Amino acid sequence: MPDEMSRRLILERDDGGARHFEDGVSDPSTSVIGILGTGDFSRSLARRLVASGYHVVVGSRTPTRFVALFPEEVEVTSQLEAANKADLIFVAVYPEHHSTLMDLKQALTGKTLVDVSNGLSINHKGPSNAELLADYFSGSFVVKGFNTVSAWTLQMGARDGGRQVFLCSNSQMAKNLVKSVCHRMGFIPVDMGLLSSSLEIENLPLYLFPSWRLPVFCMLLLFIFFYLYNFARDVLHPFIMKHKSAFYKMPIEVVNVTFPSVALVMLSLVYLPGLLAAVLQLWSGTKYNRFPNWLDRWLTSRKQLGLCSFLCAVLHAVYSLCLPLRKSARFNLINQAYKQVKMGVEDSWVDEDVWRMELYLSVGIMALGLLSLLAVTSLPSVAGTINWREFSFIQSTLGYCALFMATAHTLFYGWNRAFVLAQYRFCMPPTFVLVLILPIVVLLGRVALCLPCVAGRLRKIRRGWEGNRHIRFMLPAEDCRNGVEDVSN
Repeated sequence: MPDEMSRRLILERDDGGARHFEDGVSDPSTSVIGILGTGDFSRSLARRLVASGYHVVVGSRTPTRFVALFPEEVEVTSQLEAANKADLIFVAVYPEHHSTLMDLKQALTGKTLVDVSNGLSINHKGPSNAELLADYFSGSFVVKGFNTVSAWTLQMGARDGGRQVFLCSNSQMAKNLVKSVCHRMGFIPVDMGLLSSSLEIENLPLYLFPSWRLPVFCMLLLFIFFYLYNFARDVLHPFIMKHKSAFYKMPIEVVNVTFPSVALVMLSLVYLPGLLAAVLQLWSGTKYNRFPNWLDRWLTSRKQLGLCSFLCAVLHAVYSLCLPLRKSARFNLINQAYKQVKMGVEDSWVDEDVWRMELYLSVGIMALGLLSLLAVTSLPSVAGTINWREFSFIQSTLGYCALFMATAHTLFYGWNRAFVLAQYRFCMPPTFVLVLILPIVVLLGRVALCLPCVAGRLRKIRRGWEGNRHIRFMLPAEDCRNGVEDVSN
């Protein structure tokens, strides 16, 4: 079946300069759809409706002024005439101007009105614009919809999630009518129930990354903490103790040490709430107790925490690749070579340092590769192509592998420097010592949950077994309902 949204709206002008639409000319038997309003959304909606084979009538207070802005197939007339000609009418008028349509109340009686308006700010108290419109026109059937679709989407065609159109109405017949129009235009209608849901639909386009606020705030807080910590150790300490200026490290080196620290801690925060949830279930002996609100919110933010970790890891890789390009790195390399020549050192090869760097880079590349796989599979378009077992294997099993590789990357970076007293500047331990605490705790916790005695009990709890209420399943009998006998203590 051809995709309606792939149909091109505007064709080239012919020799006479007239605009034509592909499959846009409607035959007399097609439905008539009205639009009240002549703004950007109204013009885009008219183009899409014409391309879908509808006859469109646009109502305006000054028709002669706006007729040139619409395709030739669209009839631009007065609001009253548009209301009389169409049975389905899109109200593309700002909500504060809904009262100006009261003169059309009689003409709109018994007809379906689609409210496409949005508010200026998030409204949690109500009433919604659609409910106010329903109060104005009590004899009409009001449907809330298309407010989450932009004029650009109507012009260019919906893609992926942009195809969804949320609809709600107190009239199922009117809602079904709008659903058929959605399908014909190439959109996917999503039934949100009664008109009381219109407030939620109107708030949808106004939210600004609500699920990202806590992860981004956590990432920024960790970045500030580790940056200041590294700044004190690598910049302030040599300046105060040795009167050596190292402020040139602030833009690149300090940032490059900070990003992997944030990435590893954020990745640990992805898997820590799952361990806490498992411990709570083991402690209570049931899966039917609600988690605390803070843990529930933490669990729902794991995807965003993981993507923030992936961002920091990618930036760390880019910064690391740029380290040899700096002037300071070139000067240090020349100075070291000069010192070796001056001291008569012929071979500066150290097997331990070479092996440490090789292993450090190897596990770091593998950790970044696994993180990339986790990030890609978190995309809805990719997650929809795999089943739940495959998704769980990637996000859980491979996710812990990524955490292990990132932890090994940090361990190889630190090597034996955690036991060197000179590394404790201002009595502050090296950064990698602080960073390793949380991921090691998470990895050890995961190993503990994999023990047969613990894993078996947790598996039973998650399949409905309760520690304080034992249920024995048996064959159906006259004295046993549904084959279940309660033998609670």
